[in-house]
Amino acid sequence: MITAAKDFLKIYWPLVLVAIGGLVLTLMLMDPAPPKTIRFAAGAPGGAYYAYAERYQRLLAEEDVTVELIQTAGSVENLRLLDEGQADVALVQGGLATRGDAEKLRSLGGLFHEPFWVFVRDETGATQYGQLRNKRLAIGPVGSGTRLLAIELQEEFDGVWPDAARNTLSGTAAAEALIAGQLDAAAFSASPDAPYVQTLLRAPGISLMPFERAEALSRRQPALAAVTLLRGVVDIGADLPAHDIPLVAPVAQLVVDKSMHPAIEALLVDAAAAVHQDGSLLARAGTFPDPDATDLPVSRQAERYYENGPSFLRRYFSFDVANFLDRAWILAIPLLTLLFPLVRAAPPIYRWRVRRKIYIWYKDLRDLEARGRSMPTKEERVAITDELEDLQAEIGELDVPLSYTDDLYRLRNHVEFVKHLVMNTRPTPGLGI
Repeated sequence: MITAAKDFLKIYWPLVLVAIGGLVLTLMLMDPAPPKTIRFAAGAPGGAYYAYAERYQRLLAEEDVTVELIQTAGSVENLRLLDEGQADVALVQGGLATRGDAEKLRSLGGLFHEPFWVFVRDETGATQYGQLRNKRLAIGPVGSGTRLLAIELQEEFDGVWPDAARNTLSGTAAAEALIAGQLDAAAFSASPDAPYVQTLLRAPGISLMPFERAEALSRRQPALAAVTLLRGVVDIGADLPAHDIPLVAPVAQLVVDKSMHPAIEALLVDAAAAVHQDGSLLARAGTFPDPDATDLPVSRQAERYYENGPSFLRRYFSFDVANFLDRAWILAIPLLTLLFPLVRAAPPIYRWRVRRKIYIWYKDLRDLEARGRSMPTKEERVAITDELEDLQAEIGELDVPLSYTDDLYRLRNHVEFVKHLVMNTRPTPGLGI
Protein backbone atom coordinates (compact mmCIF):
# COMPACT_ATOMS: atom_id res chain seq x y z
CA MET A 1 0.00 0.00 0.00
CA ILE A 2 2.88 2.34 0.85
CA THR A 3 4.53 1.64 -2.51
CA ALA A 4 1.25 2.28 -4.30
CA ALA A 5 0.88 5.57 -2.46
CA LYS A 6 4.42 6.57 -3.42
CA ASP A 7 3.79 5.70 -7.05
CA PHE A 8 0.55 7.69 -6.99
CA LEU A 9 2.31 10.74 -5.55
CA LYS A 10 5.11 10.42 -8.06
CA ILE A 11 2.57 10.68 -10.87
CA TYR A 12 0.03 13.04 -9.42
CA TRP A 13 1.93 15.24 -6.97
CA PRO A 14 1.36 18.36 -9.14
CA LEU A 15 -2.36 17.63 -9.08
CA VAL A 16 -2.29 17.15 -5.31
CA LEU A 17 -0.64 20.54 -4.93
CA VAL A 18 -3.16 22.17 -7.28
CA ALA A 19 -6.05 20.53 -5.41
CA ILE A 20 -4.76 21.67 -2.02
CA GLY A 21 -4.12 25.17 -3.32
CA GLY A 22 -7.59 25.25 -4.89
CA LEU A 23 -9.20 24.10 -1.66
CA VAL A 24 -7.42 26.80 0.32
CA LEU A 25 -8.41 29.40 -2.28
CA THR A 26 -12.01 28.18 -2.20
CA LEU A 27 -12.17 28.49 1.58
CA MET A 28 -10.74 32.00 1.36
CA LEU A 29 -13.05 33.26 -1.40
CA MET A 30 -16.31 31.46 -0.63
CA ASP A 31 -19.20 33.34 0.92
CA PRO A 32 -19.22 33.61 4.73
CA ALA A 33 -20.95 30.91 6.71
CA PRO A 34 -24.46 31.68 7.99
CA PRO A 35 -24.80 32.94 11.58
CA LYS A 36 -25.53 30.43 14.31
CA THR A 37 -27.72 32.86 16.25
CA ILE A 38 -30.54 35.11 15.03
CA ARG A 39 -32.83 37.55 16.86
CA PHE A 40 -36.58 37.09 16.42
CA ALA A 41 -38.96 39.95 17.30
CA ALA A 42 -41.75 37.78 18.63
CA GLY A 43 -44.52 39.94 20.06
CA ALA A 44 -45.94 39.57 23.55
CA PRO A 45 -45.90 36.26 25.49
CA GLY A 46 -49.29 34.59 25.33
CA GLY A 47 -50.01 36.01 21.87
CA ALA A 48 -50.17 34.10 18.60
CA TYR A 49 -46.99 35.76 17.30
CA TYR A 50 -45.01 34.61 20.29
CA ALA A 51 -46.42 31.09 20.08
CA TYR A 52 -45.46 30.86 16.40
CA ALA A 53 -42.01 32.31 17.14
CA GLU A 54 -41.46 29.55 19.70
CA ARG A 55 -42.26 26.96 17.04
CA TYR A 56 -39.71 28.55 14.71
CA GLN A 57 -37.24 28.51 17.58
CA ARG A 58 -37.68 24.76 18.07
CA LEU A 59 -37.44 23.95 14.35
CA LEU A 60 -34.27 26.00 13.82
CA ALA A 61 -32.72 24.51 16.96
CA GLU A 62 -32.86 21.14 15.17
CA GLU A 63 -30.47 22.64 12.61
CA ASP A 64 -28.18 24.03 15.34
CA VAL A 65 -29.35 27.62 14.78
CA THR A 66 -30.22 29.46 18.00
CA VAL A 67 -33.21 31.80 17.88
CA GLU A 68 -33.28 34.52 20.53
CA LEU A 69 -36.85 35.69 21.12
CA ILE A 70 -37.42 39.39 21.73
CA GLN A 71 -40.62 40.38 23.52
CA THR A 72 -42.35 43.32 21.81
CA ALA A 73 -45.65 45.17 21.82
CA GLY A 74 -46.47 43.93 18.33
CA SER A 75 -45.98 44.51 14.63
CA VAL A 76 -45.14 48.21 14.75
CA GLU A 77 -42.33 47.63 17.23
CA ASN A 78 -41.22 44.58 15.28
CA LEU A 79 -40.79 46.72 12.17
CA ARG A 80 -38.91 49.35 14.14
CA LEU A 81 -36.49 46.77 15.56
CA LEU A 82 -35.86 45.40 12.08
CA ASP A 83 -35.25 48.88 10.67
CA GLU A 84 -32.82 49.69 13.50
CA GLY A 85 -30.94 46.42 13.14
CA GLN A 86 -31.93 45.22 16.60
CA ALA A 87 -33.78 42.18 15.19
CA ASP A 88 -33.05 39.89 12.25
CA VAL A 89 -36.50 38.43 11.65
CA ALA A 90 -40.02 39.19 12.80
CA LEU A 91 -43.69 38.43 12.28
CA VAL A 92 -45.37 41.56 10.94
CA GLN A 93 -48.99 42.37 10.24
CA GLY A 94 -49.66 43.14 6.58
CA GLY A 95 -50.33 46.72 5.62
CA LEU A 96 -47.97 48.36 8.11
CA ALA A 97 -44.79 48.55 6.02
CA THR A 98 -43.74 51.91 4.59
CA ARG A 99 -41.70 52.76 1.49
CA GLY A 100 -38.65 53.11 3.73
CA ASP A 101 -39.24 49.62 5.09
CA ALA A 102 -39.34 48.26 1.54
CA GLU A 103 -35.80 49.54 0.96
CA LYS A 104 -34.37 47.79 4.02
CA LEU A 105 -36.50 44.72 4.54
CA ARG A 106 -37.60 41.63 2.63
CA SER A 107 -40.60 39.37 3.08
CA LEU A 108 -40.38 35.58 3.09
CA GLY A 109 -44.10 35.26 2.38
CA GLY A 110 -47.53 35.65 3.93
CA LEU A 111 -48.18 33.10 6.66
CA PHE A 112 -51.74 33.26 7.92
CA HIS A 113 -54.85 35.37 7.96
CA GLU A 114 -54.93 37.56 11.01
CA PRO A 115 -58.62 38.51 11.29
CA PHE A 116 -59.67 41.71 12.95
CA TRP A 117 -61.80 40.26 15.73
CA VAL A 118 -64.18 42.58 17.54
CA PHE A 119 -65.89 40.93 20.50
CA VAL A 120 -68.80 42.80 22.10
CA ARG A 121 -70.81 42.26 25.23
CA ASP A 122 -74.38 41.47 24.19
CA GLU A 123 -75.76 44.00 26.63
CA THR A 124 -74.30 46.89 24.62
CA GLY A 125 -76.63 46.16 21.72
CA ALA A 126 -73.88 47.11 19.23
CA THR A 127 -73.98 45.17 15.97
CA GLN A 128 -71.72 47.36 13.80
CA TYR A 129 -68.21 48.67 14.37
CA GLY A 130 -69.33 52.29 14.09
CA GLN A 131 -71.68 51.80 17.06
CA LEU A 132 -68.69 51.34 19.39
CA ARG A 133 -67.63 54.97 19.10
CA ASN A 134 -68.82 55.85 22.60
CA LYS A 135 -68.12 52.47 24.19
CA ARG A 136 -65.23 51.21 26.26
CA LEU A 137 -63.22 49.59 23.47
CA ALA A 138 -59.76 48.05 23.89
CA ILE A 139 -57.61 48.22 20.75
CA GLY A 140 -54.18 47.28 22.06
CA PRO A 141 -51.05 49.18 23.10
CA VAL A 142 -49.21 51.85 21.18
CA GLY A 143 -46.84 50.12 18.78
CA SER A 144 -49.17 47.22 18.01
CA GLY A 145 -50.58 46.41 14.59
CA THR A 146 -54.02 45.87 16.12
CA ARG A 147 -54.13 49.45 17.35
CA LEU A 148 -53.11 50.92 13.99
CA LEU A 149 -55.67 48.83 12.14
CA ALA A 150 -58.41 49.66 14.68
CA ILE A 151 -57.71 53.39 14.32
CA GLU A 152 -57.74 53.14 10.51
CA LEU A 153 -61.13 51.47 10.67
CA GLN A 154 -62.37 54.03 13.22
CA GLU A 155 -61.51 56.70 10.68
CA GLU A 156 -63.65 54.82 8.16
CA PHE A 157 -66.50 55.10 10.66
CA ASP A 158 -66.94 58.79 11.54
CA GLY A 159 -63.34 59.91 11.98
CA VAL A 160 -61.51 60.37 15.30
CA TRP A 161 -63.00 58.49 18.25
CA PRO A 162 -62.72 59.46 21.94
CA ASP A 163 -59.97 58.07 24.17
CA ALA A 164 -62.39 55.71 25.89
CA ALA A 165 -62.69 53.83 22.60
CA ARG A 166 -58.89 53.48 22.41
CA ASN A 167 -58.10 51.52 25.57
CA THR A 168 -54.59 50.02 25.49
CA LEU A 169 -55.39 46.58 26.91
CA SER A 170 -54.61 43.68 24.62
CA GLY A 171 -54.46 39.91 24.42
CA THR A 172 -55.43 37.86 27.44
CA ALA A 173 -55.71 40.95 29.65
CA ALA A 174 -58.28 42.53 27.32
CA ALA A 175 -60.23 39.26 27.05
CA GLU A 176 -60.39 38.90 30.82
CA ALA A 177 -61.48 42.54 31.22
CA LEU A 178 -64.22 42.03 28.63
CA ILE A 179 -65.51 38.88 30.33
CA ALA A 180 -65.44 40.68 33.70
CA GLY A 181 -67.52 43.55 32.32
CA GLN A 182 -64.72 46.12 32.62
CA LEU A 183 -64.90 46.70 28.85
CA ASP A 184 -67.78 46.89 26.40
CA ALA A 185 -65.77 45.56 23.49
CA ALA A 186 -62.26 44.43 22.59
CA ALA A 187 -60.51 44.27 19.23
CA PHE A 188 -57.74 41.86 18.32
CA SER A 189 -55.74 41.24 15.18
CA ALA A 190 -54.74 37.68 15.78
CA SER A 191 -54.71 34.14 14.47
CA PRO A 192 -57.87 32.07 15.05
CA ASP A 193 -55.67 29.78 17.15
CA ALA A 194 -54.90 32.52 19.69
CA PRO A 195 -56.03 31.19 23.10
CA TYR A 196 -57.92 34.36 24.03
CA VAL A 197 -59.81 34.29 20.70
CA GLN A 198 -60.87 30.72 21.31
CA THR A 199 -61.96 31.68 24.84
CA LEU A 200 -64.07 34.62 23.68
CA LEU A 201 -65.69 32.62 20.87
CA ARG A 202 -67.15 30.37 23.59
CA ALA A 203 -67.72 32.97 26.32
CA PRO A 204 -71.43 33.44 27.27
CA GLY A 205 -72.85 36.94 26.84
CA ILE A 206 -70.15 37.89 24.32
CA SER A 207 -70.57 37.91 20.54
CA LEU A 208 -68.23 38.24 17.59
CA MET A 209 -69.16 41.34 15.59
CA PRO A 210 -69.59 40.73 11.84
CA PHE A 211 -68.28 43.12 9.21
CA GLU A 212 -71.12 43.05 6.74
CA ARG A 213 -69.24 45.39 4.44
CA ALA A 214 -65.99 43.35 4.51
CA GLU A 215 -65.67 43.33 0.72
CA ALA A 216 -66.04 47.12 0.58
CA LEU A 217 -63.48 47.60 3.35
CA SER A 218 -61.01 45.31 1.55
CA ARG A 219 -61.32 47.52 -1.53
CA ARG A 220 -60.71 50.68 0.49
CA GLN A 221 -57.89 49.13 2.56
CA PRO A 222 -55.55 47.15 0.23
CA ALA A 223 -53.88 45.42 3.17
CA LEU A 224 -57.19 43.81 4.17
CA ALA A 225 -58.81 40.70 2.75
CA ALA A 226 -62.46 39.75 3.14
CA VAL A 227 -62.73 36.35 4.84
CA THR A 228 -65.59 34.35 6.28
CA LEU A 229 -65.71 32.43 9.55
CA LEU A 230 -67.90 29.57 8.38
CA ARG A 231 -70.79 28.22 10.40
CA GLY A 232 -69.66 25.47 12.75
CA VAL A 233 -65.97 25.75 11.82
CA VAL A 234 -64.95 26.51 15.44
CA ASP A 235 -66.99 23.66 16.93
CA ILE A 236 -69.21 21.49 14.74
CA GLY A 237 -70.95 19.83 17.68
CA ALA A 238 -71.83 23.13 19.34
CA ASP A 239 -72.62 24.73 15.97
CA LEU A 240 -70.13 27.51 16.73
CA PRO A 241 -70.53 30.00 15.18
CA ALA A 242 -74.21 29.52 14.51
CA HIS A 243 -73.99 31.30 11.15
CA ASP A 244 -71.36 32.54 8.68
CA ILE A 245 -69.60 35.67 9.96
CA PRO A 246 -67.89 38.02 7.48
CA LEU A 247 -64.60 39.48 8.73
CA VAL A 248 -61.70 41.54 7.45
CA ALA A 249 -58.17 40.25 7.86
CA PRO A 250 -54.63 41.38 7.10
CA VAL A 251 -52.10 38.63 6.41
CA ALA A 252 -49.22 38.20 8.83
CA GLN A 253 -45.89 37.84 7.05
CA LEU A 254 -42.37 36.77 7.92
CA VAL A 255 -39.99 39.71 7.45
CA VAL A 256 -36.19 39.73 7.52
CA ASP A 257 -33.42 42.27 7.19
CA LYS A 258 -32.27 42.59 3.57
CA SER A 259 -28.77 41.50 4.59
CA MET A 260 -29.98 38.20 6.07
CA HIS A 261 -27.83 35.26 4.97
CA PRO A 262 -29.61 33.33 2.15
CA ALA A 263 -29.10 30.02 3.95
CA ILE A 264 -30.97 31.31 7.01
CA GLU A 265 -33.71 32.66 4.74
CA ALA A 266 -34.11 29.21 3.18
CA LEU A 267 -34.21 27.64 6.63
CA LEU A 268 -36.91 30.09 7.75
CA VAL A 269 -39.03 29.46 4.65
CA ASP A 270 -38.65 25.74 5.22
CA ALA A 271 -39.82 26.22 8.81
CA ALA A 272 -42.69 28.45 7.64
CA ALA A 273 -43.92 25.69 5.35
CA ALA A 274 -43.83 23.21 8.22
CA VAL A 275 -45.65 25.57 10.61
CA HIS A 276 -48.31 27.12 8.36
CA GLN A 277 -49.07 24.77 5.46
CA ASP A 278 -51.72 22.77 7.32
CA GLY A 279 -54.31 25.52 6.98
CA SER A 280 -56.56 27.14 9.56
CA LEU A 281 -60.19 27.95 10.27
CA LEU A 282 -60.01 30.58 7.53
CA ALA A 283 -57.79 29.00 4.88
CA ARG A 284 -57.44 25.61 3.24
CA ALA A 285 -54.29 23.55 3.69
CA GLY A 286 -51.56 24.64 1.31
CA THR A 287 -52.74 28.25 1.11
CA PHE A 288 -49.75 29.44 3.14
CA PRO A 289 -46.96 30.36 3.08
CA ASP A 290 -47.87 32.58 0.13
CA PRO A 291 -45.26 34.80 -1.61
CA ASP A 292 -48.03 36.93 -3.13
CA ALA A 293 -49.69 37.86 0.19
CA THR A 294 -47.12 40.48 1.17
CA ASP A 295 -46.67 44.24 1.09
CA LEU A 296 -42.87 44.04 1.01
CA PRO A 297 -40.55 42.77 -1.75
CA VAL A 298 -40.04 39.00 -1.51
CA SER A 299 -36.42 37.93 -1.12
CA ARG A 300 -34.75 36.17 -4.05
CA GLN A 301 -33.97 33.15 -1.91
CA ALA A 302 -37.63 32.83 -0.94
CA GLU A 303 -38.71 33.17 -4.57
CA ARG A 304 -36.39 30.33 -5.57
CA TYR A 305 -37.75 28.21 -2.74
CA TYR A 306 -41.37 28.78 -3.77
CA GLU A 307 -40.55 27.97 -7.38
CA ASN A 308 -38.34 24.91 -6.87
CA GLY A 309 -38.72 23.81 -3.26
CA PRO A 310 -35.72 23.01 -1.03
CA SER A 311 -32.40 22.86 -2.82
CA PHE A 312 -31.07 19.50 -4.01
CA LEU A 313 -28.38 19.57 -1.32
CA ARG A 314 -30.87 20.34 1.49
CA ARG A 315 -32.90 17.29 0.50
CA TYR A 316 -30.01 14.92 1.13
CA PHE A 317 -27.64 16.63 3.58
CA SER A 318 -27.82 18.35 6.93
CA PHE A 319 -28.08 22.14 6.99
CA ASP A 320 -24.38 22.69 7.77
CA VAL A 321 -23.11 20.28 5.12
CA ALA A 322 -25.57 21.46 2.48
CA ASN A 323 -24.72 25.09 3.15
CA PHE A 324 -20.97 24.45 2.90
CA LEU A 325 -21.36 22.58 -0.39
CA ASP A 326 -23.72 25.22 -1.72
CA ARG A 327 -21.18 27.95 -1.00
CA ALA A 328 -18.23 25.94 -2.33
CA TRP A 329 -19.59 24.59 -5.61
CA ILE A 330 -19.29 27.88 -7.50
CA LEU A 331 -15.53 27.87 -6.96
CA ALA A 332 -15.21 24.08 -7.14
CA ILE A 333 -16.47 23.90 -10.72
CA PRO A 334 -13.61 25.93 -12.26
CA LEU A 335 -11.17 24.03 -10.06
CA LEU A 336 -12.47 20.69 -11.36
CA THR A 337 -12.41 22.05 -14.90
CA LEU A 338 -8.71 22.80 -14.40
CA LEU A 339 -7.97 19.41 -12.84
CA PHE A 340 -9.53 17.28 -15.58
CA PRO A 341 -6.94 18.13 -18.27
CA LEU A 342 -4.18 17.86 -15.68
CA VAL A 343 -5.37 14.37 -14.73
CA ARG A 344 -5.21 13.33 -18.36
CA ALA A 345 -1.81 14.93 -18.90
CA ALA A 346 -0.17 13.59 -15.73
CA PRO A 347 0.51 9.95 -16.82
CA PRO A 348 2.20 10.87 -20.14
CA ILE A 349 4.28 13.49 -18.38
CA TYR A 350 5.24 10.96 -15.71
CA ARG A 351 6.24 8.36 -18.31
CA TRP A 352 8.39 10.94 -20.08
CA ARG A 353 10.08 11.92 -16.79
CA VAL A 354 10.88 8.30 -15.87
CA ARG A 355 12.15 7.36 -19.31
CA ARG A 356 14.19 10.52 -19.47
CA LYS A 357 16.07 9.35 -16.35
CA ILE A 358 17.07 6.29 -18.38
CA TYR A 359 17.54 7.66 -21.88
CA ILE A 360 19.71 10.56 -20.75
CA TRP A 361 22.53 8.03 -20.14
CA TYR A 362 22.64 7.10 -23.82
CA LYS A 363 24.39 10.37 -24.60
CA ASP A 364 27.27 9.42 -22.30
CA LEU A 365 27.22 5.88 -23.63
CA ARG A 366 27.51 6.98 -27.25
CA ASP A 367 30.29 9.38 -26.35
CA LEU A 368 32.27 6.63 -24.61
CA GLU A 369 31.70 4.27 -27.54
CA ALA A 370 33.02 6.85 -29.99
CA ARG A 371 36.05 7.57 -27.84
CA GLY A 372 36.75 3.87 -27.26
CA ARG A 373 36.60 2.92 -30.91
CA SER A 374 38.92 5.78 -31.79
CA MET A 375 41.60 4.81 -29.25
CA PRO A 376 44.73 3.41 -31.01
CA THR A 377 46.03 1.30 -28.08
CA LYS A 378 44.53 -1.42 -25.93
CA GLU A 379 45.55 0.39 -22.74
CA GLU A 380 43.56 3.42 -23.78
CA ARG A 381 40.52 1.27 -24.57
CA VAL A 382 40.80 -0.39 -21.16
CA ALA A 383 40.58 3.08 -19.60
CA ILE A 384 37.37 3.61 -21.54
CA THR A 385 35.97 0.31 -20.27
CA ASP A 386 36.74 1.49 -16.73
CA GLU A 387 34.61 4.53 -17.41
CA LEU A 388 31.91 2.22 -18.76
CA GLU A 389 32.11 0.21 -15.54
CA ASP A 390 31.61 3.40 -13.58
CA LEU A 391 28.69 4.27 -15.84
CA GLN A 392 27.20 0.82 -15.24
CA ALA A 393 27.47 1.33 -11.49
CA GLU A 394 25.78 4.70 -11.64
CA ILE A 395 22.97 3.30 -13.79
CA GLY A 396 22.51 0.50 -11.26
CA GLU A 397 21.64 3.10 -8.63
CA LEU A 398 18.74 4.48 -10.65
CA ASP A 399 15.37 4.16 -8.90
CA VAL A 400 12.58 3.54 -11.38
CA PRO A 401 9.15 1.88 -11.05
CA LEU A 402 8.99 -1.83 -11.73
CA SER A 403 7.06 -1.26 -14.93
CA TYR A 404 10.13 0.51 -16.36
CA THR A 405 12.72 -2.06 -15.27
CA ASP A 406 12.95 -3.51 -18.77
CA ASP A 407 14.10 -0.15 -20.11
CA LEU A 408 16.70 0.06 -17.34
CA TYR A 409 18.08 -3.42 -18.01
CA ARG A 410 18.07 -2.77 -21.72
CA LEU A 411 20.35 0.22 -21.05
CA ARG A 412 22.64 -1.91 -18.88
CA ASN A 413 22.84 -4.51 -21.64
CA HIS A 414 23.77 -1.80 -24.08
CA VAL A 415 26.58 -0.72 -21.74
CA GLU A 416 27.90 -4.31 -21.75
CA PHE A 417 27.56 -4.39 -25.50
CA VAL A 418 29.60 -1.20 -25.85
CA LYS A 419 32.28 -2.60 -23.49
CA HIS A 420 32.57 -5.69 -25.68
CA LEU A 421 32.58 -3.55 -28.81
CA VAL A 422 35.33 -1.28 -27.51
CA MET A 423 37.61 -4.17 -26.51
CA ASN A 424 37.08 -6.28 -29.62
CA THR A 425 36.98 -3.91 -32.53
CA ARG A 426 39.74 -2.21 -34.41
CA PRO A 427 40.17 1.45 -33.65
CA THR A 428 38.55 3.73 -36.20
CA PRO A 429 40.39 7.00 -36.21
CA GLY A 430 38.29 10.09 -36.54
CA LEU A 431 35.00 8.32 -35.60
CA GLY A 432 32.71 10.65 -33.76
CA ILE A 433 29.04 11.00 -33.14
